[in-house]
Amino acid sequence: MEFKDYYTTLGLSRTASADEVKRAYRKLARKYHPDVSKEKNAEERFKEVQEAYEVLKDPQKRKAYDQLGSQWKNGQDFRPPPGWQNAGFTEGSEGWGGFSDFFESIFGQARQGGGQSRREPFKQRGRDEHAKITISLEEAFHGGSKTIQLQVPEMDAQGRMRHSTRALKITIPRGVRSGQQLRLAKQGTPGVGGGTPGDLYLEMEIQPHRIFTLQGQDVYLTLPITPWEAALGAKVTAPTLGGPVEIKIASGAQGGQKLRLKGRGLGGKSIVGDQYIVLQIYTPPATTEAERALYEKMAKEMPLDPRKNLF
Repeated sequence: MEFKDYYTTLGLSRTASADEVKRAYRKLARKYHPDVSKEKNAEERFKEVQEAYEVLKDPQKRKAYDQLGSQWKNGQDFRPPPGWQNAGFTEGSEGWGGFSDFFESIFGQARQGGGQSRREPFKQRGRDEHAKITISLEEAFHGGSKTIQLQVPEMDAQGRMRHSTRALKITIPRGVRSGQQLRLAKQGTPGVGGGTPGDLYLEMEIQPHRIFTLQGQDVYLTLPITPWEAALGAKVTAPTLGGPVEIKIASGAQGGQKLRLKGRGLGGKSIVGDQYIVLQIYTPPATTEAERALYEKMAKEMPLDPRKNLF
């Protein structure tokens, strides 16, 4: 079954207002009405125009069609997803009968009962929505509440699709990682005809940090130390996401050496990463004669060629 583009049939954009839909229909209905038209295939074209107008004039039908139609293109083999068959018209719908199989596959047929047609209300679950939000590394580590602003599509009373800003308070789980999705039930697009709203899926993205880097669930920190702290050993304070901690640097420490702080990385209730401290030896500049003399004395009393193993 071929997908029918009702907007193309009426020569409209998908953002056309209800008034624009009505004007386009009247113009084309006069052009193709079988009683007056001399156009080729006028009767067939008139039915197509009527069918398109039947859907686009009704905000509920139009919303349902837009949800489904965004996934299809003209010429594709169309099979409506489960739940669309025999959904029926809204009560009081006009102009039923003689429409295409495509139309009937979406909106169903009026059923006969007791000599009168019984129209079932149209009801359809809303579409799931997806969005990406950026959080800080501290928010990922501690978790907590956060209010976000989202642009969501809505259809107004005139049947026009608009975007509005919506504030939503969410709970960030402790230890959430980049790429992880949070499902917020019934926070997606509203349903049609009283149908259940869709869900909202939020993809987490952790923004780069000023001093920490993240590898999986492990946190890395480059910690500058002085030459004498590296040579003699020392106790220094290092920052972690959970607060400052005191660490011990063994004598003879070298630049690039890693110290592991177990359980200080990113994680939730079960698996928790570690924090790795990468030592970086900071050499103070010799800006005075006394400082230069001190470095010269060290060079004489502690002769060393750190490059000898390179040759």
